[in-house]
Amino acid sequence: MPYGCRSGLGELKNRMDQSYDIHKSYDENYTAGPLLNGLSLDIPLSPLKEFLGKKVHSRIGIAAGLLLNSHWIGAYADLGFDLLTYKTVRSSYRPCYPVPNWVFVSDDGQLDGPIYVRDQIPSDLSKVSSAVCFGMPSMSPDVWRNDVTVAKGRLSPGQLLVVSVVATPEEGWGAEEIADDFARCAVWAADAGADVIEANLSCPNVCTAEGSIYLDPNFSHRVAEKVRARIKQIPLLLKIGYFDHVDQLGLFLKTVAPVIDGVTLVNGITRPVLHKDGRPAFGESYIQAGVLGRSIHRASLDSVARARRTVDEEDLDLAILAVGGASLVEDIETFFHAGANAVMLGSSPMYHPRLARDAKLHCAAW
Repeated sequence: MPYGCRSGLGELKNRMDQSYDIHKSYDENYTAGPLLNGLSLDIPLSPLKEFLGKKVHSRIGIAAGLLLNSHWIGAYADLGFDLLTYKTVRSSYRPCYPVPNWVFVSDDGQLDGPIYVRDQIPSDLSKVSSAVCFGMPSMSPDVWRNDVTVAKGRLSPGQLLVVSVVATPEEGWGAEEIADDFARCAVWAADAGADVIEANLSCPNVCTAEGSIYLDPNFSHRVAEKVRARIKQIPLLLKIGYFDHVDQLGLFLKTVAPVIDGVTLVNGITRPVLHKDGRPAFGESYIQAGVLGRSIHRASLDSVARARRTVDEEDLDLAILAVGGASLVEDIETFFHAGANAVMLGSSPMYHPRLARDAKLHCAAW
């Protein structure tokens, strides 16, 4: 057991407060900020650790998705999450897909085939799975660039602001134009105050090509190479999805390692999301969507372990940021034991905003 970790996890409060109102639009949630009902926590102080060459209070954070803007960043920073990822931004405005964008689903233990919407949200946090269909919306650059600066100002020493960026391909664009657009957004994010840039090469709920770049290692390398040339020494991460075959992940890591600092994996798993009567949960245009939560934790854990083996065997200088289905302190622990350098929570902080505090109480070494 790592230094500073308790053997007892203590009582888990299975409260299902939801900071994102799934019955309202993305724009309404963006404007209102997180619904945390005045939640205020005493966050335990822990010794500083090094992560990506920077000093942090913990290596626990929130992945791209939940933190829509500076209001969300600041609120969750106050709750003890120390690696805060600004939701993926673009070089032009992109509206969100129509409501609904978030539903809760039953965990069937599978990775493919249909998954079905739940009528009731489970009260047991260890059994929560959900599906999302947003389409990687983005405010216009003049809005998000200013807001990233505000978000950076909301953080305390020992906390890092990660900004996730993605290209917005136009008709006729090839790999070079797409890589250039990634680099353009990355520079804007860096100039606005980002401590770390994350190029999002995987989104399980978009209908366009930028959601699956990670499946092409050479294309991914070109994107990373262009971004690296523009942001210089700022740490660069690539966010990737799930690889069905073991060799694919290893090849990807070996191909991109020379120009990046780390990988964030995995970014949900795409499946048909249906009501029990067979109707698509997000409408006929969006039958496939990204599944999150308990349903993908085992696959995510396996991916992290495989990535760690490749990094160690090939002597790659890469940090591994784990994400996927961690809703309990025990889940965070399994990720660290599997070789993660940091654990990024995806959907769980939406309904378990106390998770970072609880993890710090359990293990100060994280």
